[in-house]
Amino acid sequence: MTAPVEVTADGPELVRPLRIGVIAGESSGDQLGAALIDALRERHPDVQCFGVAGPKMIGAGCEAWAHAEELAVMGFTEVLPHLPRILRLRAELTRRFLSMRPDVFVGIDAPTFNLGVARRLKDQGIRTVQYVAPQIWAWRQGRVRKIGRACDLVLCLLPFETGFYTEHGVRAVFVGHPLADQIPLEVDRDAARAALDIDAGATVVALLPGSRVGEVERLGRDFIEAAAWLAARCPDMRFIAPMATARVHEIFERKLSEVTDKPNIILLDTQAQRALAACDAALVASGTATLETLLTRRPMVVAYRLGPVTAFLLRRLRLVKVPYFSQPNLLVGRALVPELLQEGVSGEALGSALLQRLGDEAYRSELAGEFEAVHRRLRMGGAGRAADAILQCLRGVGSAGDAVRESDPCASP
Repeated sequence: MTAPVEVTADGPELVRPLRIGVIAGESSGDQLGAALIDALRERHPDVQCFGVAGPKMIGAGCEAWAHAEELAVMGFTEVLPHLPRILRLRAELTRRFLSMRPDVFVGIDAPTFNLGVARRLKDQGIRTVQYVAPQIWAWRQGRVRKIGRACDLVLCLLPFETGFYTEHGVRAVFVGHPLADQIPLEVDRDAARAALDIDAGATVVALLPGSRVGEVERLGRDFIEAAAWLAARCPDMRFIAPMATARVHEIFERKLSEVTDKPNIILLDTQAQRALAACDAALVASGTATLETLLTRRPMVVAYRLGPVTAFLLRRLRLVKVPYFSQPNLLVGRALVPELLQEGVSGEALGSALLQRLGDEAYRSELAGEFEAVHRRLRMGGAGRAADAILQCLRGVGSAGDAVRESDPCASP
């Protein structure tokens, strides 16, 4: 098969359409993947992408062999019922990638799934990139060796991640976070409220119980009960809940029907960023949505609940190595936003923590300043930097026998 680059007097250049294999996990990976494809297409209009994609990546021109939502499973024990299906899917995808032989394979998030594919492809001479660094600096640090064997390059979204990887001999590049580029430094609250038909003077709380089915199953009722607790004390408070997928919408609606004194919650199809721009504060499941909330500078309470067996193993084996689990607290380096974990999550606990922060003007001002500083640090043209790093990695190889340039981000450390 013809090499994708040839060495000219001006350096290595692409000589045929670039083919990229990609696997994106769930909605956050789909967002990142779509921005990456757009950035790659700006540089190479005829780029061809194929693999596992969500609706945004498909809209950006990615050929979908499977849907990103199929990988939206988390936890040790929670994955077991899905394991046969997931293993069959991974084997089939690996076979198809080896048949197609993309120039680069990019795994977007979903490291448990992607690293197995990447290892097989790398062993067969295909360059491999992991976009979104697995959080091994936080827990199960021994995985760094597996990542090094599977990946030529790791693209980090957060500035403190590269040090751990570099220390362990894994090539890693900080590219910034595309969400920091997509969300403006000053969001237009009035425009967001007008679009959602919400009164400009209302106190609005956004509920974001997660994008995965399992998250909403575990947290949905608590978020609804928190809204009921708040509504009982603040009758004029409004609640909006953006639903990541149709399946998540269905589950949340079922949870809502199970609550006797249910509050009035407006359910939105997607529109998470608009909901966050419109709200005064948010209840958020730990994950990418906490970063979106940070970037809109809204006070939040973060909740996280795994299945009981997974939680027991994490505690018993002491696998977690960081003092916080939410991205906002990790990025500011202190406990700025409340974190509620496992049995600490309840409607009253969530509502009480949120109401306390909502009424504290000094806290809200401090939080806005800290969040703006983080926003500016992450606002680096992340999708473009990721695209450039991938292309540089590819071009650094050249034709067979060519020396790798020193600037090649995939060269051995």
